[in-house]
Amino acid sequence: MTTLLLTNAHLIDPASGREGPGAVLVRDGSIADIHWGTPASVPEGAEVIECGGQVLTAGLVDLRAFVGEPGAEHRETLASASAAAAAGGVTTLVCMPDTNPPIDEPAIVDFVLRRARDTASTHVLPAAAITKGLAGQVMTEFGLLTEAGAVAFTDGLKAVTNAQVMRRALTYARDFGVLLMQHVEEPTLVGDGVMNEGEMASRLGLHGIPREAETILLERDIRLVRLTGGRYHAAMISCADSVEIVRRAKEAGLPVTCGVSVNNLVLNENDIGHYRTFCKLSPPLRTEADRQAVVAALNEGVIDVIVSDHNPQDVETKRLPFAEAADGALGIETLLAAALRLVHAGDIALPRLLAALSAAPSRVLGRETGRLAPGAPADLVLIDPDAPYVLDKRQLKSRSKNSPFDEARLQGQASLTMVAGRIVHRHEETR
Repeated sequence: MTTLLLTNAHLIDPASGREGPGAVLVRDGSIADIHWGTPASVPEGAEVIECGGQVLTAGLVDLRAFVGEPGAEHRETLASASAAAAAGGVTTLVCMPDTNPPIDEPAIVDFVLRRARDTASTHVLPAAAITKGLAGQVMTEFGLLTEAGAVAFTDGLKAVTNAQVMRRALTYARDFGVLLMQHVEEPTLVGDGVMNEGEMASRLGLHGIPREAETILLERDIRLVRLTGGRYHAAMISCADSVEIVRRAKEAGLPVTCGVSVNNLVLNENDIGHYRTFCKLSPPLRTEADRQAVVAALNEGVIDVIVSDHNPQDVETKRLPFAEAADGALGIETLLAAALRLVHAGDIALPRLLAALSAAPSRVLGRETGRLAPGAPADLVLIDPDAPYVLDKRQLKSRSKNSPFDEARLQGQASLTMVAGRIVHRHEETR
């Protein structure tokens, strides 16, 4: 394979937080060497990539992406999702089991892995369903699904509300050493709610979703973790009360981690404006106080990872009255740029942000990615953190175009993305 030297870069290792000028040598799909500070000599036959002082770091790892294949290829395919991921600096994405048929059998896991191998430009890792048909009643075969290649278990957009089923699932998760990722939203408390419950919902005349729809299920799950010892990951939390629940669980030494959607980090309920359906999400956008609470929790390490919650929807499900529109928005291509808003606002340091986007999700999955170290996979992204642009949804790689950042001013982009030592995306201005 080609030997590459990425030189004159500002290196940031998400795993250690170390940063400084340097160069990275890539050979045979792995990082062969890292030169901190001193200029690197060019090995014979190596191709040199001049980084121009831009940030070079480990590729992003997205733990929550919904892909339409199989069954809803008109919304998204593995090829289009991975192209969007590469354009956004994401080198590994975990696809949710909400497909048709759902990923609840080893054969479907095998299908996704084979299709990804043949058509995707980034790593695609399937998460399998906790329950058959995502129905919340009968558990899937954790052992067989893990052997087939499933990296985690989740019912995707649905929560496992049956406490006995969840207890058994956590027990099996402990015995098989696998990870459970729960969508923490109690559906009977959500009811016909469509946005955060409060003054804003009342002003818009929309039914609200109380924070308790999230916190009650999260609290129950934490107690079941204490009972069983299974590894548990709250896919997304969105409010201050949930932060305190997770904080207490971690202080008690329980095997609990959690994520937050980039949307809940940089947007709040006011962004719904005049019924913008692209901002109808699950969990809903919360108050500014809740947004600030999750940003603070991310800084502290109470929240481990940031996810895109990439959920493409077609125009037929979004061009409807707000209450009737489907939940979900694109996110994987804008994950990096949206998250960089926190850095530009001074809310978080860039190394800490990259840790939550790369090293922490890799650690949750138990993978070797997410670090700049000799021997690590050469999954890398070169970032221009200051590049300004206005998002044009027509330029997005995804088949669907429902981005909450449509026409938004963004700052920061992936100049180059590399997967296993192979360049899968290069911004036009860096060609």
